[in-house]
Amino acid sequence: MAFASTPELASAVTAGGGLGCIGAGFDSTAELKTKIQKIRMDLKITKETPVPLAIGFIGWILDMTEVSDDPRLLAILDELPTAIWFAFGTDLGSYIAQVHAHDQKHGRKTFIFVQVNSVERALRYAPEVDCLVVQGIEAGGHGGSESPPLFTLLQAVISAVPSGPLVVAAGGISTGAQIASLLTMGADGVKDVILKAGHNATVRTLAYDDMGRTNGWPPKFDGRAISNKVMEDLAAGLSLEDRRAKFDESTSKGEDCRLVIWAGVGVGITNKITATSGVLRELHEEAVEKLQAGASLLGNDS
Repeated sequence: MAFASTPELASAVTAGGGLGCIGAGFDSTAELKTKIQKIRMDLKITKETPVPLAIGFIGWILDMTEVSDDPRLLAILDELPTAIWFAFGTDLGSYIAQVHAHDQKHGRKTFIFVQVNSVERALRYAPEVDCLVVQGIEAGGHGGSESPPLFTLLQAVISAVPSGPLVVAAGGISTGAQIASLLTMGADGVKDVILKAGHNATVRTLAYDDMGRTNGWPPKFDGRAISNKVMEDLAAGLSLEDRRAKFDESTSKGEDCRLVIWAGVGVGITNKITATSGVLRELHEEAVEKLQAGASLLGNDS
């Protein structure tokens, strides 16, 4: 997630056995390089060695930056991240092709994730990438406004692409990832809101992007966040100008009643704040426990 993903979080995830990620967002090439260097220092990885890190790029932002005087993609590939993650674009294929061409030129392999919200997009990108990240409608943050629920979409993609790339699931299946992304913001108000959120606390909308001045999303994409006074202002029929004035005033006062908190439907079962290493350990241990319990249901008949 852009803004919420920090070098410290990415380093902690990688050090804990996962793959740390940085959301490029609107960062300049220089800002991204500084973050990558910080991660190298934290993990004690030399400049000449690939860094176990994924850099996430948003398609519609790349459409702007790659024709500017500060194109990001190729410059960041020169920093040797082990993976690149693409999402939210009308034509991600052109950027995927740039990664392949860069790899061929330099004799290396960059792992490519692409996030999809439909079977059609999965079929479109499957031949070109290493992993399809299937994101359901339950997901926190931005996603497809017309995506099916995760369990429906995941099965449909697996059936449609039976021998394609790795397929992983995203969207409402874990509260640990949501917490880890927000911990580094250092805002107690955010933590408090998450802990108090109920099962119907989130809403899919572009209203929060209107407040954050980040509403450049392509058609059929929006975001899921915890509903608060931003939605009350919208329901009251306030103009965009008035809603932004209220949002800016709340922000300047440090209030949490209009905070933009991207979160999935699983936020309702979050009842504690855990350090990143603990999140990874607990997710792994619980997954193993549940898999073992499931296997025991099959019995031991021969």
